[in-house]
Amino acid sequence: MQDNYRELEKRNLFTSQRKKKMTQVLYGDRLGKEGRLRTGCSAVIFNETRTKVLLTRRTDNGLWCIPGGGMEAGEYAAEACIREVWEETGLSVRVKRLVGVYSNPNQLVVYADGNKAQMVVMSFEAEVISGELGLSNETTEAGFFSVEEMETIPMHGKHKERVEDALLGLTEALIK
Repeated sequence: MQDNYRELEKRNLFTSQRKKKMTQVLYGDRLGKEGRLRTGCSAVIFNETRTKVLLTRRTDNGLWCIPGGGMEAGEYAAEACIREVWEETGLSVRVKRLVGVYSNPNQLVVYADGNKAQMVVMSFEAEVISGELGLSNETTEAGFFSVEEMETIPMHGKHKERVEDALLGLTEALIK
């Protein structure tokens, strides 16, 4: 797998400038083995009519995503979701349900500091209970977008898929 990663670097799929400043998401056969497992949580937050979802634009790579991030030791998964939304948006939320658990052994996240991870993410549907939408050092923009509008903006990974899965309204969580 290390050879797989080196080959991707050789093919110049990202520049040395990007490598220093931006989080990269690479794909290759079982490339996730090159990183450590990392658990994350994300929140799908709909507007009142469930026609638009809250997205933030990431500082590290400029892509739009649903709010979320890494779970810390000593946290419940719902706590991590609530904390991440607060840190990135200034909104307090209540977790309503687990939408799904997402993993991909063919994906490797390479952070600006050189750390590598294969992510396992729990995606929750959440609702805003208080606060005012704002930005943080992790976000440059935020707003509510329809699924159709998501087609026209640069999205991070499979975040659009998580939104579409939440819209299904299933009572059982998806495992992907």
